[in-house]
Amino acid sequence: MKLRVLVLGAGFGGLELTTILSEALGDQLDLTLIDQNDSFYFGFSKLDVMFGRKRPDAVRIPYRHLVKPGVRFLQETITAIDPVAKKVTTRNASFTADVLVVALGADYDLAATPGLLEGGNEYYSFEGAEKLREVLPGFSKGDVIVGVCGAPFKCPPAPSEAALMVHDYLTTRGVRDACTISLVMPFGSPIPPSPDTSKALLRAFEERNIRFVPQRKVRLLDAARKMVTLDDATEMPYDLFLGIPKHVVPEVVLQSGLAVDGWIPVDRTDLQTRYPGVYAIGDVTSVGTPKAGVFAEGAAKIAAASIIAALKGNKNPFAYTGAGSCYIEFGEGKVGRVDVDFFSGPKPQGIHHEPSEMLVADKDYFGSSRKARWFGA
Repeated sequence: MKLRVLVLGAGFGGLELTTILSEALGDQLDLTLIDQNDSFYFGFSKLDVMFGRKRPDAVRIPYRHLVKPGVRFLQETITAIDPVAKKVTTRNASFTADVLVVALGADYDLAATPGLLEGGNEYYSFEGAEKLREVLPGFSKGDVIVGVCGAPFKCPPAPSEAALMVHDYLTTRGVRDACTISLVMPFGSPIPPSPDTSKALLRAFEERNIRFVPQRKVRLLDAARKMVTLDDATEMPYDLFLGIPKHVVPEVVLQSGLAVDGWIPVDRTDLQTRYPGVYAIGDVTSVGTPKAGVFAEGAAKIAAASIIAALKGNKNPFAYTGAGSCYIEFGEGKVGRVDVDFFSGPKPQGIHHEPSEMLVADKDYFGSSRKARWFGA
């Protein structure tokens, strides 16, 4: 009798969990991986696309390349999730399983920030990054604001990376002196779990004349006046706005009853929801780690181990530690890294690795190794 598993979402979490179960169970597995997209891309590749460092088609990895024992991939749009029956409905079919894993990530609510659609840009979606690839070459003077519109949001270092990369981009074009750059974030420091990483970023901002505006979010944009209003009613002029939109749980998850206070709660020991045999991993959860691929990958390891242990009548002895490493583009051809552990100690701890060219290669290996593991390429 094969174990029937439904995995919803083929991002970091869905791909890692699928790979582990395929390797462990092989022909004993009947796993269906469902995603509405036809290809995968690493989150950091959106910045490469946005600043013209790579072509959009060069960073996409088609899901048709995913071939693993016991696994089939379906490109479908999910319309309903029944966590009690472990049943999933798409536009074309319905599926039931012994185990259901929800790894659908977070969606973006652009309409939640008035004026963002009409007067700004966002670079967190692939489409937004592609649009900015065409917009940026036409910008040569004025005020640039990189602004966070809501929290939590994916990849906490990404706003800092964008500000530093904008500086490099404008400098290379010889127009940096005609521009100002400001970064608006809802944190007191760029990377709160790692004071050393935050200090390094603040030094980089100061050296590059980038204004850091802490503890604030962007509330609205007035496209006619070219003015941003923050959540304390402060106004800032802008000519180019690069926004991090408000993140929300996908509507199909909200309708399923899985979410509580906006996100799916899970047991940290096994990533199981309050519904037996239903797991949730990654950005869609309220587990307490940042919404970033590396943490979804770590959660997938624990969820997969728990599923395998349960199949054998055992209990997985290892709980989710909330540990992961995030690479940070510092500009000037250098990359830094912060290693964060959220749950092992009394409070989150972060270890800073100074930006270097060596870490550029380390980041490249991070991507290529996962591409090889998940897609065999």
